[in-house]
Amino acid sequence: MVRRSRYLWHSLSPWLMGTWRISWTQLSLWIGSGLCLRILIIFMQCTNHRQSTFWMKCIVEIHCGGPQHLVVRKNESECMILSSACHGDVKCAAILFQLIDVGFFVCFDAFLSLLTIMPTRILIKLWRFLTARQFKRLSAAELCDFGCFLVLACGVILLGQTDISLIYHMIRGQGTIKLYMIYNVLEIIDKLCQSFGGDVFETLFNSAEGLATCSQENMKFWIRRFVSDQALAMAFSILHSFILLAQAIALSTCIVAHNNALFALLVSNNFAEIKSNVFKRFSKDNIHNLAYADSVERFHISAFLLFVLAQNILEAQGPWFESFLFNAFVVFFCEMLIDIIKHSFLAKFNGIKPIEYSEFLEGLCKQTLNMQTEDSKKNLTFVPLAPACVVIRVLTPVYAAHLPYSPLPWRLFWIIFLISVTYVMLSSLKVMIGMGLQKHATWYVNRCRKRKHHLHFD
Repeated sequence: MVRRSRYLWHSLSPWLMGTWRISWTQLSLWIGSGLCLRILIIFMQCTNHRQSTFWMKCIVEIHCGGPQHLVVRKNESECMILSSACHGDVKCAAILFQLIDVGFFVCFDAFLSLLTIMPTRILIKLWRFLTARQFKRLSAAELCDFGCFLVLACGVILLGQTDISLIYHMIRGQGTIKLYMIYNVLEIIDKLCQSFGGDVFETLFNSAEGLATCSQENMKFWIRRFVSDQALAMAFSILHSFILLAQAIALSTCIVAHNNALFALLVSNNFAEIKSNVFKRFSKDNIHNLAYADSVERFHISAFLLFVLAQNILEAQGPWFESFLFNAFVVFFCEMLIDIIKHSFLAKFNGIKPIEYSEFLEGLCKQTLNMQTEDSKKNLTFVPLAPACVVIRVLTPVYAAHLPYSPLPWRLFWIIFLISVTYVMLSSLKVMIGMGLQKHATWYVNRCRKRKHHLHFD
């Protein structure tokens, strides 16, 4: 047998060398690599399945000259874990949608309360003072109302002196990269103002409560403290109003531009937001605050789009409404998509389960119902004064442009009429949103109470 194999080899070797022109070196390399491949495959069959699959794929790619599709059958437990993870991501996204939407309407309700309920209480207090003609010490709520009204009035007056067209052309003259940097800087300052604003107005409200309940001996101290806190709140609110106005003008510049500046701004800004949040360790409280910040940010974007709408009503020529709707849809769609991606990565990387977002939503619903929670620091904090200043500043020229040209008494009549109609519309909207929030919050809190693990087994 050995002689026969040697005879075949010596008879075939000259034919291989001559016909196929294969050298001894190439032949030995092929045989050696084949033997090594066979030995490694036998060795990997005795090792871990995942490691052998990886190394087999690498070796086959090296020897075959291209990638090979290796079909590896997963275990049933791995498939169950993967399907449960996908189900958890979908559930997180669904609860996140609901959480941000409810937070948006909570912010909108506070905004409408500032424009409807606060002026009503001030008018009632003034009417009582004029009819009784005797001064009584104001309560803490009344001091807060007068303080907020003073801040709102000063902010609207100062923003009314601002030349929007000048700021618009200054921002429009910048390049796309500079525009992106300007918008990012304004957004960072806006977030800092949001974080600082809650503490400023909480201090003001504490001073108002102390002034309302203090004795005559400490009256001067509390008056000085209230005045200083009022000045600080006024300066802060005016600064925040200017930041929001500049941010709205920057977004309007991107929307009006014809060089796809809006898409460049959205892509760069959203990728920067993803980069600054994903693949980082966040605690449960930080993710809770981040979800609330996304709700406030969505409300601010709505105010910016209202600014763009008002500017189009005043200055646009030709058909513009369809373009505005498309751009508004793009902005909101990108914002929703980025929120989903961001929170999905955060939930997956930090081990946050859907039940955690359900607890966030339950806490927000309890805040809507004015129920006592375990930690009041987890409440949604939103100061609507700065957005209200911007919205009033933007809508005032729209109302002025549609006033009829008539003598002064008739102009005053039309001004009072438009203000009254707007007040009735905002009050009706406030009642509807408030009732909807109350009904939804009651339903969700009762649902969470009935279920043992907060929708974990849905």
